[in-house]
Amino acid sequence: MKGSRTGPLLFLRFFFFHFRNPPRRFMNTPANNAAPSNVDQAELDKFSALASRWWDPESEFKPLHAINPLRLGWIQQHVGSLSGKRVVDVGCGGGILAESMAVAGADVTGIDLAEKSLKIARLHGLESGVKVDYRAVSAEDFAAQQAGQFDIVTCMEMLEHVPDPGSVVRACGELVKPGGWVFFSTLNRNPKSFLFAIVGAEYLLRLLPRGTHTYENFIKPSELAASARQAKLGVIDMTGLGYNPITDIYALSRDTSVNYLVATRREA
Repeated sequence: MKGSRTGPLLFLRFFFFHFRNPPRRFMNTPANNAAPSNVDQAELDKFSALASRWWDPESEFKPLHAINPLRLGWIQQHVGSLSGKRVVDVGCGGGILAESMAVAGADVTGIDLAEKSLKIARLHGLESGVKVDYRAVSAEDFAAQQAGQFDIVTCMEMLEHVPDPGSVVRACGELVKPGGWVFFSTLNRNPKSFLFAIVGAEYLLRLLPRGTHTYENFIKPSELAASARQAKLGVIDMTGLGYNPITDIYALSRDTSVNYLVATRREA
C-alpha cells in the first residue's frame, strides 16, 4: 500500500512547493539585461531527441497536429488572407504551423535553434513540395538582421521554453512591420494549469512526454500583455484553447486559465 501512494505524494509535494515559491524569472526585464544567449540547452536537447517524430500525427506531437487547424484559422480570422504576406514563425520546430501558412499562400520563414528539428522540417518540405525558408538563428539575432520586414510574426508554444521570454517578445515586436500582427501562444501559471497541463497531460492522459513543461516557466496573461506593451505591441485578442479528454477534441474558448493565444498588433 505504501508504494501505491508514492505517485500522489510526489504530486502533492511538487504542487505545494511551486505554489509556495514564486517563478524564477520575469517577463519585463529591460532589453539591456537580456541574456547574451537566450537558449536553454536542456530544452533544445529535449526536442532534438524527438525530432524524427515531428510529422507523425500519432506521436508525441499529436496535440500540435490536432490544434494546428485551430491556430491557423484563428490567425486568419484576424489578418484575413495570408496570400502574399511575409511571415516568420519563431520557434518553428518541425514546421507544422509554418507549412500550413505557406500552403495558405504566405511567404514563410521558419527560425529555430534546434538543428535536428530544422532538418526534419526541410526534409518534409521536400516531400510535400511546400516552400518554407528555414534558418537556424535566434529571434533576437534575426530581429537585428530583419527588423520591420514581416507582415506577420508567429511565436506559438515557445515562450515557456526559453530563459528570457521577454527578450523573445521584444524581438517579435522588432521583426514585424508597423501595423503588422504578432501572435503568441503559451500556458497560464496557476493551480489549474499545473493540474491540467502537467499532471493531466503528462502523467495521467500521457498526451505529452513527462518533463515537456516546467511549471515555473508558465506565463500569466497579464505578464505577457505587459511585455507586449513594452515591445510596442497592442493586445487585440486573447483566446483560450481547451481539450475534452472524453471526445478527444480541442476547441477555442474564452477560458484562458490553461492554454491561451494572444493576438497583438504593432503600433503604426
